[in-house]
Amino acid sequence: MTNAILLDAKDNVATCTAAASKGDTIKILGGGEIICAEDIPVWHKVALRAIGKGDKVFKYGEVIGEASADIAEGVWVSHENIFSVPRDYNSELI
Repeated sequence: MTNAILLDAKDNVATCTAAASKGDTIKILGGGEIICAEDIPVWHKVALRAIGKGDKVFKYGEVIGEASADIAEGVWVSHENIFSVPRDYNSELI
């Protein structure tokens, strides 16, 4: 059973397709598996590796925020431990 989807090779988070409980093995569509470090609701993000405070958080191959605290592998990534960062979308447009 696949428990999470990796959307881009640059991503350091994956999206859980089913709720995961602490201690569960999360199998990742796109490769690999990790041990869930805490309960994570369905459709929420799980850290694929340790993310240090201030590090960028990638989903869809894009920066979705920065870590406001150290985030260990297998931990729920949410508004509690990341924050949005301003982007210059005008310079990013094609």
